[in-house]
Amino acid sequence: MRKIIHCDCDCFYASVEMRDDPNLRGRPLAVGGSSDRRGVISTCNYEARRYGVRSALATAQAKKLCPDLIVVPGNMAKYREVSGQIREILGDYSDTIEPLSLDEAFLDVSNSTRCCGSATLIAGEIRQRVRDSLGITISAGVAPNKFLAKIASDWRKPDGLTIITPDEVDGFVLRLPVEKIHGVGRVTAEKMHRQGIRTCFDLRRYSSIELSKSFGKFGRRLYELSRGIDERPVSGDNTRKSVSVEHTFSEDLWAFDDWLEQLTSLYMRLLERLEKLGSRFEINSATVKVKYSDFSLSTHERSSRAGRISEFRQLLQECREKRPAPIRLLGIGVRLTDLRAGQGPQQLPLPLPALKYF
Repeated sequence: MRKIIHCDCDCFYASVEMRDDPNLRGRPLAVGGSSDRRGVISTCNYEARRYGVRSALATAQAKKLCPDLIVVPGNMAKYREVSGQIREILGDYSDTIEPLSLDEAFLDVSNSTRCCGSATLIAGEIRQRVRDSLGITISAGVAPNKFLAKIASDWRKPDGLTIITPDEVDGFVLRLPVEKIHGVGRVTAEKMHRQGIRTCFDLRRYSSIELSKSFGKFGRRLYELSRGIDERPVSGDNTRKSVSVEHTFSEDLWAFDDWLEQLTSLYMRLLERLEKLGSRFEINSATVKVKYSDFSLSTHERSSRAGRISEFRQLLQECREKRPAPIRLLGIGVRLTDLRAGQGPQQLPLPLPALKYF
């Protein structure tokens, strides 16, 4: 039995902007281009969506729908940084991660030992950690396959968690509107409606051959999905390339002694994460990252086989000498070499015993 989690940030770009500027909270907000330059909306918060504002809508049209709409320009560097921080959290629970975009990803936690092996508890812990450490919310879906996990993550947005256990799959899928099936757009849905097909229960009245005649190659897929069948694996890059930890301070740090004190705390967290990886990986470099009060970044890296705290202290000293200014974030990490890479086929692990929780 597979245990798949789909994590999807809630209005990601807008959430990051509201986090960084609390004055934007509770007000209709969109991230996008200027209305006087034929700009379009990248994303918007839920207050804006109540007015009909949505992604890919022309900014000028969005302002007509919602005259009080606040439109801010996007900051992809910042969003990529937050996405990377989320990915680091996900990496604590599985090495099998399939990112779909900056703000969503699949995880296969079938063999995870975290949270007693419970995918439900893992999803809840991920959501809590993202909220506490990054100040944004994630909706998550837990199910036996990718098709249902993705639908589940959208079921109770925003800030929701939906669980579909193996015993609940059939009942859940039967009442599922066909519009919820990935690949069923407006045109296909209208064609289905003309045939009296509105739910997966209706789709089940047709054989695979009949659906293929009506919908081509997609017909076979419809036959399987209407029965909750999806054998696609979570296909990410299973080779971890780095491990890092970081912390954003509530107040900027000026004194270098304070930097070193925070470095020691981060180093202990880094050691804990490295210990969980076992002997599969070898360290090949150490990195220190600081973000200044003006949000500019500085990164220093050196070759390393051990990742000693003395090496991180030296890198931090280099950051200080380059720019002796207050910092709002400190991060440290190591780059890794997968010792199993290129060794050919590996023996598969023995099946784990049955777990108590899904």
